[in-house]
Amino acid sequence: MADAAVLVDFRSDTLTRPSPAMREAMAAAEVGDDVFDEDPTLHELQAHVAALFGHEAALFTPSGTMANQIALQLAVPRGEELLCDAAAHVVSDEIGAAAALGGISTRTWPTAGADLDPAVVLDMIRPDGFVAVPTRAIAVEQTHNRQGGAVIPLATLRSLREAATEAGVHLHCDGARIWHAHVADGVPLDTYGRLFDSLSVCLSKGLGAPVGSLVVGSAERIAAARKLRKRLGGGMRQAGILAAAGLYALRNNIARLAEDHARAHRLAEALAPAGVVDPARIRTNIVPLDLSGAAVDGPAFAAAAREQGILVSVLGRRLVRLVTHLDQTDDGIDHAAKVLPTLL
Repeated sequence: MADAAVLVDFRSDTLTRPSPAMREAMAAAEVGDDVFDEDPTLHELQAHVAALFGHEAALFTPSGTMANQIALQLAVPRGEELLCDAAAHVVSDEIGAAAALGGISTRTWPTAGADLDPAVVLDMIRPDGFVAVPTRAIAVEQTHNRQGGAVIPLATLRSLREAATEAGVHLHCDGARIWHAHVADGVPLDTYGRLFDSLSVCLSKGLGAPVGSLVVGSAERIAAARKLRKRLGGGMRQAGILAAAGLYALRNNIARLAEDHARAHRLAEALAPAGVVDPARIRTNIVPLDLSGAAVDGPAFAAAAREQGILVSVLGRRLVRLVTHLDQTDDGIDHAAKVLPTLL
């Protein structure tokens, strides 16, 4: 049977297209050459994001991977150590960049998502010594992609901040979807921001912008980040066109993430009777399906869904991911909620 026309695409929230209003903002953007630090719209975006998170400065980059790796290279000298979750994006989805580009040694705690125990992390920290590789930074992911968009509680993050301060190590947040945590828990963005020495935040995951992430931190750190961005090939020219999309996204598309969360919960409730997901754990826009007890594996499920006009991501033989976003409709969600349980 030939594939049906695509009715709803759950592969990622990066698949969104700029809206007509966002395109108008991009077309009207005042621009300059950012390698010369002369793009006024980019200046506006960077200042806006820094203020949102209560930091001194921010730097626009083409991707979340570049933003993360710049922050980590500034925090961890070559041959020294980063601690993070075993399924963290910085070690699972950035093609080994920390090691290949930054010479960073990584050590991980067992994947915990929202159930992170700061005491476990504190016990892993290695001080300077004759033999041991010293720990220089800790990275957490908010929300946690491979743990179903899990939101780390504020109390946990505060305890982790205390542990990092006590040990004298840098605390970084991969905040690609920190907007979703903000909407889900109501924690102000500057409350999150002030807990971390650096953050990366993404404009193209859920917010609808076509390109861009930012590194957030102190003015001194961001000045160093600008040089590192150039070394990594991230210096751009009239980037204000992209910055205008980011400004539009931040001013118009954060609060509406609650709609994506509600749609994700509807999908989880529809699929719960099949025993593949617990709706109580779906708090943002990512729905992971554990097919360990199902009659089909991930590739077979994805192929069957495609025949019904539904696209999903296969993350493992028995793991499938659905992500809701602003380009979907209630009709598409209803179709998926009706069809997907029958494929299990």
